[in-house]
Amino acid sequence: MKRLLYFIITFSLVLLWSSCRKDFEFSPSKGDLQFSKDTVYLDTVFTNIGSSTYNLKVYNRSNSDIVIPSVNLSLGEGSSYRLNVDGVSGKTFENVEILAKDSLYIFIETTIDISTFANSGTFLYTDQIEFNSTSNVQKVELVTLVQDAVFIYPNRDNTTKVIETLSLNIGGELVETDIQGRELLSEELTFTNTKPYVIYGFAAVPNGETVTVNPGARLHFHNNSGLLVTEGASIKINGEFSTDQDLLENEVILEGDRLEPNFSEIPGQWSAIWLLDGSINNSINYTTIKNATVGILSDGNPDEASNKLKINNTQIYNSSAFGVLGRNTSIAGENLVINNSGQSSFAGTLGGKYNFTHCTIANYWNNSFRQFPSVLLNNFIVDADNNAILSDLTEANFNNCIIYGNDNPEILLDEIEDAAVVFNFKFTNCLIRFEDNGNNFTGYNYDFNDTTHYESVIFNKNPDFKDAFINQLIIGDNSAANNQGNIMFSSQVPFDILNINRTASPDLGAYQHITFPE
Repeated sequence: MKRLLYFIITFSLVLLWSSCRKDFEFSPSKGDLQFSKDTVYLDTVFTNIGSSTYNLKVYNRSNSDIVIPSVNLSLGEGSSYRLNVDGVSGKTFENVEILAKDSLYIFIETTIDISTFANSGTFLYTDQIEFNSTSNVQKVELVTLVQDAVFIYPNRDNTTKVIETLSLNIGGELVETDIQGRELLSEELTFTNTKPYVIYGFAAVPNGETVTVNPGARLHFHNNSGLLVTEGASIKINGEFSTDQDLLENEVILEGDRLEPNFSEIPGQWSAIWLLDGSINNSINYTTIKNATVGILSDGNPDEASNKLKINNTQIYNSSAFGVLGRNTSIAGENLVINNSGQSSFAGTLGGKYNFTHCTIANYWNNSFRQFPSVLLNNFIVDADNNAILSDLTEANFNNCIIYGNDNPEILLDEIEDAAVVFNFKFTNCLIRFEDNGNNFTGYNYDFNDTTHYESVIFNKNPDFKDAFINQLIIGDNSAANNQGNIMFSSQVPFDILNINRTASPDLGAYQHITFPE
């Protein structure tokens, strides 16, 4: 029995020693590694902005545990690429082990300075990952397209690392804020299409100035960044119709600063275009605004005779909160398309004045997570003491519009009744989703037979969008909106957002219908 116990203990120790000294079993790589790809394309990045992380998988298909003598970047320590091999970061690695029939991941990132290309005439940055064996060198190519840009960012105090914040003129009084950003300089008040712009923090238009955005300009915003139009200032976004609807060569595009395809439709990447109370004569034409928190936030000036904001031929998509949020303001929109908003696509709150003609206001956000319909109108806010502050909704007119979505209902008229406050609204020749199966919406605001509020309205018929979930809101042959427009309104907006004449037989919404390919 003692001899058997001695044998078992001895055998166990041999096994334990063997497992502890397994590194002696690794043999040098023979250069027959296999890779998940022979070229790693890191998507386009702006100069000096870090890329996403990409991966390469390295396979050892042999029956032997191997060690790769060295893995390194061809450009060495001077390379703009960074590697992480088996949990270790660097640019050169020695004795990298891979078990038999196993693999390892290499993670790749880059941050590139465009000045690297000063004398080369190219913006394509390349390098190689070299896998050096005892017999040969295997290589995987790395390729990145680098885009130059104009950067606008707040100043930073190099001693305390404090980032500049905005001081705003509000009602004649200079108010310090904690909003990171700075005022645009006089030479920065025109955005051209020569280079894209990358904005950090809020770029503010100074009092009395106008920022002009030329056709084809591209504005990219970093996280928590945006444009702020101050009291007495204006913004003019002068996009034009694009003949190529894929390139949108003349359209102005505002989006986040991550250029990788995986970020192309991600909501909430930047903050907003914010029109402060007192900003004036703002206009937006042929513009795409996407992936913001609030596409447009407009405050104040409800009594502007010509409207605080005129927005035409514009698309606003993937806003994590609101596509357009008006707070006691005045907005006129024509050929406006809004979709996929975390709350409402359009919200006119604390009253105001709103007029929309031939607009498509939809919301196909995941309806398990949004609380509000596509269109919300109310006449109040609730202050910190839980008191409601009321204001007039002087007018809210929706003419020849489509208001639809994947929730129900898609309009909410939230009024606190007060004899001293008006709540005027009207939907004329509109297609609306509104089914009140539980009789939850009662009162005169929802009396659909009242022609002072509802005239020639179609409820709950299929708009036949091409694919609303990916923001393709053009309508097809089977749309209930076809030929339902009031010619009086179409004569005011004779061309749809794609520059198609609609005067003879106007459809509802921003688009005239087409035949979808099968």
